[in-house]
This record gives sequence, C-alpha cells and structure tokens, in this order.
Amino acid sequence: MDGHLLIGTAAAVTLKVVDGVGSLDTPTPCAGWDVRALVNHLLHWGPALTAAATKEALDPGAEIDRTGGDWRDLLRAQVEETAAAWGAPAAWEGVTWMGGPMELPADLVGGMVLGELVLHGWDLARAGGLHPHWDDALVLRVHDEVARSADMGRQMGVYAAEVPVPATAPPLARVLGLSGRDPDWTP
Repeated sequence: MDGHLLIGTAAAVTLKVVDGVGSLDTPTPCAGWDVRALVNHLLHWGPALTAAATKEALDPGAEIDRTGGDWRDLLRAQVEETAAAWGAPAAWEGVTWMGGPMELPADLVGGMVLGELVLHGWDLARAGGLHPHWDDALVLRVHDEVARSADMGRQMGVYAAEVPVPATAPPLARVLGLSGRDPDWTP
C-alpha cells in the first residue's frame, strides 16, 4: 500500500498513545532517553519532517526542552500536521531535504516518517505500559523501510544493534528487533 495512504493510520494509533503516557521521567526503550527526551526529539524534528513533505529544507535548530506547558497538545498537533503533510501523494515523489542541504529521495524520508510514528509511538506506549496495535500491512511497510535504512541508521546511531527475533514472531516484534528494540522491553 502507498505510504500516503498509511501515514494517517500510523498517526492515529500514535495519537491515542500520547494520551496514555504518564510521567516525563519514565524510561523508554530508547537507550538513555526518558519520555521527556523522546517527546523533545519528536517535537524538535517534527517541523523539519513536515517541511520535507512540501520539499522545503527546514533547519531544526538547536534541540531545547519543549515539554514545559501542555506538551501533549504540542505533540498531538505536530503528529497531526506531519501526517497531513505526508498524506499528500506528491510528498512521496521526487527529492526533498530533511533538516539540511543534502537531497534525499522523498519516499525514503516518507518511510522514515512512517517509522518514526510507529517505532517512537511504540516507545512511548511501552513507557506508559500500553500495548498499541498497528495494522499488519502498515507494520510490514515499516519493516521494509527500516530494512532499507538499517545499516545507515546504525552507522548514524539512530538504531541500536539488531535484537534477534524469531522469524515466526508477529510483524511488530520483527520490526522492533530490526530497529534495535527488544519487543519484550518494560520500564
């Protein structure tokens, strides 16, 4: 299924997760990141990912703490805006930029956005003790996207070493393992 058709589905589940997250100080499956750090990451990169959908290069600037005030409303708005931008078929065509001057295939960046929504949605969910469910077709697409960029992601420190997961495991567990996450992680 085309990415522009999947992005809304990915975002809808992640938006439900945002409401279930508790303390900002709770650890997440992302090594060294608590909920605050993960929310800041999403709020920091969100505008650049949204701009990439319209082929704009937006420097995200310095990462600052954006969790003062109602961070849930900020995060919901950012997820909705990013999903709307990547919901346009043209967002996935040609080339774009992701916070810098280097051109990247737009479908690669769109795949990263799908991965951000599912993987970081899962990270937030697990920190909150939640068990979200994304459609298997979406998760399989995210698996393909993570597989496409896993080596580069590991070199950049975006993904940890792959966590072995049985080939018979559900699709979400397989993509989590591929991205360096332990599907059985708990806070």
